[in-house]
Amino acid sequence: MISVILLAAGESKRIPFENKLIKNFKKKPLINYILKSLVKSKVKKIIVVLGFEHNLIKNIILKSKKIKLIINKNYRKGISSSIKTGLKKINKKDKGFMVAQSDMPFVRSIHINKIYNSILKKDNLVHALKYKDKIGNPIGFNIKVLSKFKKIKGDTGAKHMVKRLKKNTNFIEVTSNKFFKDLDLKKDFN
Repeated sequence: MISVILLAAGESKRIPFENKLIKNFKKKPLINYILKSLVKSKVKKIIVVLGFEHNLIKNIILKSKKIKLIINKNYRKGISSSIKTGLKKINKKDKGFMVAQSDMPFVRSIHINKIYNSILKKDNLVHALKYKDKIGNPIGFNIKVLSKFKKIKGDTGAKHMVKRLKKNTNFIEVTSNKFFKDLDLKKDFN
């Protein structure tokens, strides 16, 4: 099985007084765009790691049997703490897993399935979408990488592993980087 850890614990510090994940983007809460794509994909389990304002997010997210919620009480310690929280729900017998960002509304199930298929068919440790020199999210990992994540700290995320394990990464070429865009600022929602 291949699961996805969806990081949704952050404080949206660049948008003061608002949680961007529950903020509407084109008439729908931001987090539900990536969730819809993940639910439609081949992925069997979606581990949503919540933290900041978790009760508000719980109330608005899509409902699906694939979605499992988990709370990261240490979310202020950075993205690494959310990844580690999600990894606790990954079965060590699985083939691999993905790490996805919840503020990326343009990621589609076709992109997720490319990573999924790469994890299944190739023995690389890392599976990353690439457009020219830019690496995108989500990022896939062989289950063998699980132990390497135990050492990360602070705001070190999945892209750090791509840099560390570049020689053992399957780069999946894509034709555009439009879906790599995340929404961080108030103007991004216009």
